[in-house]
This record gives sequence, C-alpha cells and structure tokens, in this order.
Amino acid sequence: MLASMNYVDVLKSASAVELMVLLVLAIASAYSWALIAMKWVQLRKARAESVTFLDTFWKSNRLDAIYTTAQKLETSPLSRVFRAGYEELSKLAQHKQTAEGAMSERLGGIENIERALQRASLQEITTLEAHVPFLGTIGSTGPFIGLFGTVMGILGAFNEIAEKGNATITTVAAPIGNALLATAAGLFAAIPAVVAYNSFLSKIKIFDTEMANFSSDFLNIVKRHFFK
Repeated sequence: MLASMNYVDVLKSASAVELMVLLVLAIASAYSWALIAMKWVQLRKARAESVTFLDTFWKSNRLDAIYTTAQKLETSPLSRVFRAGYEELSKLAQHKQTAEGAMSERLGGIENIERALQRASLQEITTLEAHVPFLGTIGSTGPFIGLFGTVMGILGAFNEIAEKGNATITTVAAPIGNALLATAAGLFAAIPAVVAYNSFLSKIKIFDTEMANFSSDFLNIVKRHFFK
C-alpha cells in the first residue's frame, strides 16, 4: 500500500535520473496547480462581471451610462469588447462629416467599429488562453516523463541484479516497485492538468461565442440608431 511505503528510502535508493525526473514532475505539478487556481479565479470573476455587464447593457437606454459601468468591470471580456466599440463610435461621432461624403463615411464608420470589436475579441481570447496551453503540455507529456524515469529505474535495477548475480523475487521487487513511483508521479501531475485544460478551454469557447453574439447585437444597435 502507498501508506506503508517509505518514501525517504525510495528517494535514497533512486538513481540520479529518477531523482531528476521526480524533481521535474514535482515542479511541473506545483506550477500547474498554481496555474489552475489562478485561471479558475480569473474565469470565475470574468463570468460574474459579464453577467453584471449584460444585465446593465440590456436594461440601460444610454450607451454612455453603460460605458461608465463597463469601466468598472475590468475582468469581463464582454465589457472590454463593448468599450472598444463604444470608443470607436465616439471617435466617429466627433468627426465632422460633409454632406458630400456622408455615405462613404457611414460605410467606413461601421466597418471601423466592426474591426474594433473583432480586435478586442481576439485580444480577450488571447488573455483568457494565457498559460492554458502549459496545462495541455503537462497533461500530454507528464506520463511519458514519468515512464522515462520508470524505465531508467528498471534498467538500473536489472544491471545491479546482473552484477550481483542474485535474481530472486526479493531483490527484483523492491527496485522495480520503487521505479514505478516515477510513473505514478507522472500521472499525478498529468491528470489534474488535463481535466483543468479541457474545462478551461470549454469556458473560453463559451466566452468566444458570447463575444461574437454581443458584437453582432451591438453592431445592429449602432446601425439602427447612428447609421440610418
């Protein structure tokens, strides 16, 4: 049983390669857990603020009032996308148009707003996805790193047995069992990372869809009220 294992003795009897593998996996696991906690807090706060922003957006009749509220919701991707579109709209409103070039200004204006919304959406997706690929890397490589440590440990055990010429079950079981600890460490590092990676990607995909839908709604509102 794991509880009855003497991990100090296992580490003392481990080779330099096994120790290096265990150290790499320990560092990767610690970093991935810290990253999981950080991203969980970030996405949870982004979800809460996005709900607040959408509630404000659909209940308010004034874009400037919505913008004031959006400035306080720094973590919400939808809020930041709205701010980008509103700021571009404000620039266009300040620009004096001639009657001769009104139509071209209108066409170019709505395209500018659309580009601003797209740029903001891409930037938000990049921010949300920051460091998430590392979890995928740990999830895919952790078991192989652990397996590498196990293979090297087993090779060392068999070499030692060959030198001593004593291949009883007692002499074989302990070193091979200790070598398998590296595989267990690899799985311990990989499984939470894979679960978190898939969960975060799913949440980010929802934000991506919401930003696309919101951008379409915002553009429709702008076209109806400002580009008649």
